[in-house]
Amino acid sequence: MSLVLPSELVVDRFLPTVRAMLATRLAERGLTQREIAAELGVTQAAVSKYVGGESGGDDRFRDDPETVATVERIADGLDGGEMDGYDALAELLSLVRSLEDRGPICELHEEEMPELQGLGCDLCVRGLDPDVRAERDVLANVRTAARTLASIPGMADYVPNVGTNVGMCLPQPRDETDVAAIPGRIYAMGGRIEIPANPEFGASKHVATAVLAATAVEPEVRSAINIATDDDLLEAARTIGIDPLEFDADYEDRGEHLRARFDERGAVPRVAYHRGAFGIEPATYVFGVTAVEAADLVEALLETAAT
Repeated sequence: MSLVLPSELVVDRFLPTVRAMLATRLAERGLTQREIAAELGVTQAAVSKYVGGESGGDDRFRDDPETVATVERIADGLDGGEMDGYDALAELLSLVRSLEDRGPICELHEEEMPELQGLGCDLCVRGLDPDVRAERDVLANVRTAARTLASIPGMADYVPNVGTNVGMCLPQPRDETDVAAIPGRIYAMGGRIEIPANPEFGASKHVATAVLAATAVEPEVRSAINIATDDDLLEAARTIGIDPLEFDADYEDRGEHLRARFDERGAVPRVAYHRGAFGIEPATYVFGVTAVEAADLVEALLETAAT
């Protein structure tokens, strides 16, 4: 693992780019290279390189509207005397905090540390606290589960026309924004499973409804995966000791209906299904304590159905 601090990226990539942008803007306003060097706290030789376009830098910052606006504001302030070094520093520190919050600095950080990708990392903004760790763990679990589904032989045959999704909620979820899933759903194409994006919270109302219904009855059951209803898979569930629960597809409040059916059973079944209705595709939900557990159960069902 490559351990890279966001502050390293600020020093190595952000600061040289912004200095070059400021030097150019101040030169355009008529300041001499010596005056610019004094304002920026760099040598006149450095300013010459900045103004001559020899400083390199990162286009992500040059093209970022917030960075451009901040640089223009600082350049105007320094040129007009409304700002001093303290004011300019305050503007830049505020900009850095903003760019660390899912901005270009965050993007660069994920490139330097691929382990952060898809985790919704916001350590720079919120720090390491229990809530952040819980969110990170859920996102990582959903991502692993999605990859597991993609690796299951024959899985593409059990992806509904509306797509498959895998969802997992935080402990004690309040609503669907506390359920992580794959944006745009998982779909089959040419016999392969395609995962269009990394998981996000609030990405799927459909699977979130099933997850929230399950965890309301059994708090430890925090994940669900939807697949196509298939008699061979239902029989496979019975073979491995699971009694699938059938529920009605045509209802007004799916969440309430599922909770009522789970209450009648006295527990959340690991497999629940419906046969569809007018305009509603038949669907089966596979539940688990975690997303990975639910994905492993899907794999076991497919393997059992194939034997």
